[in-house]
Amino acid sequence: MNAPKNDRHSSLFMADTHQVENVSRELTNYNLYAQDRALQEAVQREGAGWAESSLQSFGALTGSADYLELGFQANKYLPEYDTHDRFGNRVDLVKYHGSYHTLMQTAIENGLHSSPWTDPKAGAHVARAAHTYMQSQVEAGHGCPITMTFAAIPSIRTTPKLAEYWEPKITSRLYDPRNVPDSQKQGVTIGMGMTEKQGGSDVRANTTRAYPVAARGAGEVYELVGHKFFLSAPMCDAFLVLAQTEAGLGCFLVPRWRPDGSKNPLQVLRLKKKLSNASNASSEVEFRGAMGWLVGEEGRGVRTIIEMVSLTRFDCMIGSAATMRMAASQALHHTSIRHAFGNVLNQQPLMQNVLADMAIESEAALVTGMRMARSLDSLDDEHESLLMRLGVAVGKYWICKRTPNFTYEAMECIGGSGVMEDSMMPRLYREAPVNAIWEGSGNVQCLDVLRAMQKTPAVVDAFFAELARARGGNSHLDKHVNALKSEFADLSDLEYRARDVVDRMALALQGALLVQNSPQSIADGFCVSRLAGAGHHNYGALPRGVDCAVIIERATPRA
Repeated sequence: MNAPKNDRHSSLFMADTHQVENVSRELTNYNLYAQDRALQEAVQREGAGWAESSLQSFGALTGSADYLELGFQANKYLPEYDTHDRFGNRVDLVKYHGSYHTLMQTAIENGLHSSPWTDPKAGAHVARAAHTYMQSQVEAGHGCPITMTFAAIPSIRTTPKLAEYWEPKITSRLYDPRNVPDSQKQGVTIGMGMTEKQGGSDVRANTTRAYPVAARGAGEVYELVGHKFFLSAPMCDAFLVLAQTEAGLGCFLVPRWRPDGSKNPLQVLRLKKKLSNASNASSEVEFRGAMGWLVGEEGRGVRTIIEMVSLTRFDCMIGSAATMRMAASQALHHTSIRHAFGNVLNQQPLMQNVLADMAIESEAALVTGMRMARSLDSLDDEHESLLMRLGVAVGKYWICKRTPNFTYEAMECIGGSGVMEDSMMPRLYREAPVNAIWEGSGNVQCLDVLRAMQKTPAVVDAFFAELARARGGNSHLDKHVNALKSEFADLSDLEYRARDVVDRMALALQGALLVQNSPQSIADGFCVSRLAGAGHHNYGALPRGVDCAVIIERATPRA
């Protein structure tokens, strides 16, 4: 007997319960370069206009859906570590998902690890920074070994007989992830080991010791005994490592394999369990007579490796600026689609205030990083060299420290869906604090600024000369700079005041660069909100008169 027909059980009620509407969509298949007017302008302004074609192509690649997906996959399938192979041989092997290797290969094939060294022309560092800025928006973790490989060259060049063999392999655009001796590879990557348990940032407290095998001196072989609490990217082919010698700290190039093809006793104890930067392995290691070549002189290890550290700090600044840009792009894209309370979100005054404020902050970070890239391209110019010495420390401190709250604010603009792990936002949020801590935390950066001012007082003159280029462009900036100068009149307790002073230096530098180079809406919005009155607090507190709509239109990517 057939059941009576019941409309409640008809196909009408068994199908979809509602229509999906008024939701955002993925920000994919857009050009990260063509949709970033501030980046395009900075590339032209800072001397890398010749790279336009390459940057357009790279922007299309990095904004494609398939390439953006690599970032998700590399952070879903995390590195795994094997101490030994199945036959009992020590291998110290870190295994990565294929997405990670694709990201590494793309970075290396496009010269993100080497282009200023292999083609050192005007604008080379600017072009590399622009490529790195886009690549970092896709995925940050793999940027660690790319940065260290890039930054190792100046240190290794201090010892020509090492550079003769290693530099062609380091700068090669061939990516070879195999765990085999460097003699079997055309391309290698370089890691770094400085930090020990008892010292942290105080590397002079390191206890790892290096003993000469035969002769002493640059390029000679030593054996290292000790540990590192953080050895970054343990799959790299060699590492710059600090260890104590009879003359004090030395810098050593420690390969993963000995020249005879045997395993170097650099033994990985475990991979670190990190809050973020998950795709990139960090490790604890012990050196049990590991061989390494002295780079530079005994007792001058910090001076030798500081060239590398300076460049890694520069990349931290670019990486944090990239995180800001991607977080802002996600928020700007979402709010251009989503309606609430009768209107599109980015048309509502309070949301406009927040979005415009974030767009200003993001552009300020970008112009600072790209200006420092021009200084890197011009180190034979005294002003540029002095400006870079102070500007990278100030910029790294400020931009990296601003990124965590910035990223959270972008997440809040998106709302509940921005907290979901299938969104990019949780990854950006977790990644945001990393660069502020790595390569010198906030206090270390501020102390580095003071050290530079004490050792080379001319850096202060260069810094204020740079600010003077914007004099007369904005009255709030002029007042801020004048007040900042007065802070240097009394140096008696400058260390105690260092964070406040460096904060104000960063704001002065960003304000001066925006006044000179960005649209008036951006520059005036920055100066009136950050430099006037009681200063700037939470995002979305722009005062009256800021043209938010124009700022939002400039910054919003169109997918």
